[in-house]
Amino acid sequence: EAPATPVAEAPPPAPEPAPAASVPVVAEAPAEPLPQVPAGAPITIPGSVRLLYDVQGQVKKMDYKARSELLWRQDGSQYDLRFEVSAFLVGSRVQTSRGKLTTQGLAPERFSDKSRNERAAHFNYDQGKVTFSANSPDAPLAAGMQDRLSVFIQLGALLAGNPGAFPPGTTISQATVGPRDADLWKVTVAGEETLRVLGEEVKTLRLTRPPGQQYDTQVELWYAPSMGFLPVRIRLTQPSGDFADMQLRATEAP
Repeated sequence: EAPATPVAEAPPPAPEPAPAASVPVVAEAPAEPLPQVPAGAPITIPGSVRLLYDVQGQVKKMDYKARSELLWRQDGSQYDLRFEVSAFLVGSRVQTSRGKLTTQGLAPERFSDKSRNERAAHFNYDQGKVTFSANSPDAPLAAGMQDRLSVFIQLGALLAGNPGAFPPGTTISQATVGPRDADLWKVTVAGEETLRVLGEEVKTLRLTRPPGQQYDTQVELWYAPSMGFLPVRIRLTQPSGDFADMQLRATEAP
């Protein structure tokens, strides 16, 4: 099975005006006395774009190279997100998320994860719960809850809304739904790093999410302020050491 892979985003050559909204967020100050992130922090949602990545990875000590694509589309009221990665001998994996844009940012309605089989999570806002096709127990639907694909857009939108509110060491707590269950992600702002992106040196902000439980995935994200705080690099590492490292190679109109 292909390594678990998520989502991504980067701005089009002429980005659309991004609707602003406020999103409830719980943030913990770093060890040093730095500003707290207020609840209801503003967000800036990126315009529609197609992001293309080069992928380097390893599965069962076998190195591979591949390409992946993240397609992000929004019309100001609804969004559609699709991420696909495929490689010879490794197979393909497709994740999708669709939902609405609200005053809390992205409000997913359905998340799916497909490799050999498809598993999905459904967000039932009227009933206040998330249901799973894998026959897992229902999960309570928390305010501002994301799925494992939409969370990458939501985090970038949060950074874009108020970059100064997230100094290195800040931890953002985000309720996140996978194909089988829900978890509370603890995402830490690791600091600034310079990467070579599309032939240029670009300053990025690196975020990390350690595994929340046994057999979970470690997530690393590099957001570029100059590109609308969309992820220019995504690295996913499994407990086994298998990983997928995706670096942006191009952006296109959706």
